[in-house]
Amino acid sequence: MTDFKTKYGPWAIVAGASEGLGAAFAEALAKRGVNLILIARRLDKLELLAAELGNKYTIEVKYHAVDLADFQQTKLLVSQLECTIGLLVYNAAYAPIGYFKDIAEEDLSKIVDVNIKTPLLLSKLVSTNMISRGKGGIVLMSSLAGTQGSPKIATYAASKAFNVILAEGIWHELLKHGIDVLATCAGAITTPGYKTAQNTKDAPGTLDANTVAEATLNALGKGPKIVPGFTNKLAHFFMGRIFSRKFAISIMHKNTKDLS
Repeated sequence: MTDFKTKYGPWAIVAGASEGLGAAFAEALAKRGVNLILIARRLDKLELLAAELGNKYTIEVKYHAVDLADFQQTKLLVSQLECTIGLLVYNAAYAPIGYFKDIAEEDLSKIVDVNIKTPLLLSKLVSTNMISRGKGGIVLMSSLAGTQGSPKIATYAASKAFNVILAEGIWHELLKHGIDVLATCAGAITTPGYKTAQNTKDAPGTLDANTVAEATLNALGKGPKIVPGFTNKLAHFFMGRIFSRKFAISIMHKNTKDLS
């Protein structure tokens, strides 16, 4: 834990921290003694989480309401922080569910803003100071949905494919500067958003948020990508290496067609 704080502290930004996986990342980092900057849209949830973690652990917690679809707003906030950022965990995502013909143009644009533009430019922003310090870390949340085309969440899946390829590329580039980059390709996670969207039983390999957060932080520094969970590792292998693309896409549709 001390080594983790030395490498990735003293402060971590958790983007999309209000609940679910973001809150699980916040607590996992708090356990490791890292001070937190929690950012998301919902100030009330951030305030409650910050109070809980501040009382439970010997850390400092700051929180700010910010629209992660607006990078200029996000950049202004992060640029004005008077603390040293050793780790960025970008967990925020926008995932409207529906077939492509039914998704509004503004929703497609927001997917790009939240899932691609802001994690890309925020990684660039925080890595600049990390390079000068010679240490730090960046975690980008991807998804098994990004392994192949995923009907009914097609644009979301494409954005997650972008994040894993970005993470792999900058992992190699930033390693020589002492910065670890990791993409987490998660399967289904029992978050409030997933429970709302899932009309039937949980998908195979579904994990709880705390398990995914712990697996991710434990894997930081060990390579560019992690797939948490044995079942998900098998699925990733077969979908990406064994099955034809046509068959993999049809399997994904069987898993996404009941989402709403």
